[in-house]
Amino acid sequence: MAAEDTLAAPVPSPLQVIADNLNKLSQRQKIAGAIALAVAIALLVGVWLWSNKPQYSILFSNIAEKDGGAIITALQQQNVPYRVENGGSTITVPENRANELRLMLASQGLPKGGLVGFELLETQKIGVSQFNEQINYQRGLEGELARTIQSLSAVSGARVHLAIPKQSAFLRDEQKPTASVVVALVPGRKLEPQQLAGIVHLVSASVPELSSDQVSIIDQNGNLLTRARDPRSMGLDSTQLGYVEEVENSYSKRIETILAPVLGQGNFRAQVTADVDFDSTEQTSETYKPNPSPNTAIRSQQSNENITNQPPPAGVPGALSNQPPVPATAPITSPPVLGQGTAAQSAPLTSNKSSTINYEVDKTVQHIKRSLGSVKRLSVAVVVNNRSEKDPKGAVKMVSRSEDEMGKIDALVREAVGFNKERGDTLNLANTPFTEVAREDVAELPIWKDPSNLALAKEALRWLLLLAVVFFIWRAVIQPLMVTVMPPPAEAGEKGEDGEPMMSADGTPMAAEGATEEDQDIPPEVLQAELAKMSFEKKVARAKEIAAKEPKMVAQMLKEWMGSTPSGEGR
Repeated sequence: MAAEDTLAAPVPSPLQVIADNLNKLSQRQKIAGAIALAVAIALLVGVWLWSNKPQYSILFSNIAEKDGGAIITALQQQNVPYRVENGGSTITVPENRANELRLMLASQGLPKGGLVGFELLETQKIGVSQFNEQINYQRGLEGELARTIQSLSAVSGARVHLAIPKQSAFLRDEQKPTASVVVALVPGRKLEPQQLAGIVHLVSASVPELSSDQVSIIDQNGNLLTRARDPRSMGLDSTQLGYVEEVENSYSKRIETILAPVLGQGNFRAQVTADVDFDSTEQTSETYKPNPSPNTAIRSQQSNENITNQPPPAGVPGALSNQPPVPATAPITSPPVLGQGTAAQSAPLTSNKSSTINYEVDKTVQHIKRSLGSVKRLSVAVVVNNRSEKDPKGAVKMVSRSEDEMGKIDALVREAVGFNKERGDTLNLANTPFTEVAREDVAELPIWKDPSNLALAKEALRWLLLLAVVFFIWRAVIQPLMVTVMPPPAEAGEKGEDGEPMMSADGTPMAAEGATEEDQDIPPEVLQAELAKMSFEKKVARAKEIAAKEPKMVAQMLKEWMGSTPSGEGR
């Protein structure tokens, strides 16, 4: 009997069971299941694509339309996805390929910035007039200069206009070339004087006969950047104000450098005001000292002395003195005394002396030229916070600093700024407790505003959403379809003595005791499929078992059958 049952009802394979259950479904059920499965797959694929959506970053911005078209063509040739934003002035590409694409396009000379350089001469046609050749050369030179100026970090765009007059053979009609440069600066940046001088020298050196004073530079706001300072102007220009600020910041930095290791960062504040002299002074003086002085050098000296023994002419000028002399007679003289005659004869009768001395003239010549930007006076103000100390209980409190400590700080500040009392420098050092506003450090970003945390949260949200969609599809679509086409095997409590499922009074398989409502909610199609697998003898045996166990239910079922029989057929 057992062998007969085995031959009559072979155990089907799971695939055959699934195929039989699918064939037993109605056309409407099959269509609904297919639609549900398709929607689930589409939803799953859509969420997967959205979760793996690449992040786009800016490739180029503020580009010209011609450059934008060339860049898009190059991206299309490389099959690179891109987006055009801001009216076509910005092109974005996947973030992981932005740097690679930027280098690749730079190797192709893109973007050109809407400017043409000397490549304009490469397409020169034969037979072009000299005027057109000159114009093309000038356009190429302007484009090359603009590209070079754009390479500066503070310049985002540049235009160069050259006015090159036609050469003339007559010197009287000769005109010098001029140049104008328009620069678009990066927001928050400015051109330093050295950079402006470099641009002027670059342009003037690139054009023959162009002098530096004939180059004008303006920014995107129309401000003239190469304006020469009027010496008659009484006010300070931007360059001088910038120099004053630089000097003050330099002194403040010195104070901060020397006090930071001693007091700690944030425990002091220092401000320096510098009085800078921008007057240009030239002085020439000649100084002569009084003559003669004891230390005066003799330049030259001349002395003359004249001595004679002849008596000088005597007598009254007139006629008597001009008459011839009377014959001489021997005078009666006494004998000369020894020694008197010789002395009388040797004594000079006339002596004349003259002396000339030339001294060196004292002369001091001074040429004094004072340099611009010298510091005339410094005013320094330093405020120091109270120091913290612990009381016997361990609590931290702020106390004032001692005079000795303040004296050391004062000496350090004086040496750091080069304090000069004779120059009129002043220093004000104060010790006072800082308020919380003065001591606050850079506020840290909250956790929910931290860029790294935001990126991590977005990534986690993307995966959570994907898992939620997968769970929903499994519970709402996949699991009901699997229960329909492949029902779970009967539990041990649901089988009879011969191992077949127990049948209820209406001939359907009976759920085991303690089965949940979910297990009892089995589709009728599944129950009919299980019933079709049983042989007639097994069905009769099951009916007998049910009649023995539940006679009341069987009697009630028979009454219902007899009541539902048409008139005359049951008799």
